[in-house]
Amino acid sequence: MINIKTNELPVLMTIRSEQHFEDMEPDSIELMTEGTLSLTGSGGILLTYQESELTGLEGTTTSFEICGPQVILSRTGSVNSQMVFEEGRQHTSLYETPFGELAVDIQTSRLRHNLTEQGGLMDLRYSISVDHSVTGRNAFKIRVRRKADA
Repeated sequence: MINIKTNELPVLMTIRSEQHFEDMEPDSIELMTEGTLSLTGSGGILLTYQESELTGLEGTTTSFEICGPQVILSRTGSVNSQMVFEEGRQHTSLYETPFGELAVDIQTSRLRHNLTEQGGLMDLRYSISVDHSVTGRNAFKIRVRRKADA
């Protein structure tokens, strides 16, 4: 059922995250969580969920704002950051760590999605550089489906 007041739809999200670092085995995590999907005023989609102990980001709210050719990943709470993804383009973002802020360059190699208010799939692949040196390649695959009315 749509929450008319906020336009938020309850969804179930399956999030698979992979990190590849040089000379190391890939690190991957997959979790299923409840979240919300809402339509933005600019015709985009906003996915929001609460991080858990499993991700090491407990106390953090994560959102993906999909608008045109860009996806903006925002985290607020125990960790604060904003990363902009746009296929074929590089964006510099600030990433907050316990030791201070760090400027990182995000180079998106793949950004595909078929998300609608009914759900869908987003596939995002990118590399992160610090001081112009690639520190790792990462990927998110997020499957979203409407939560069945209870």
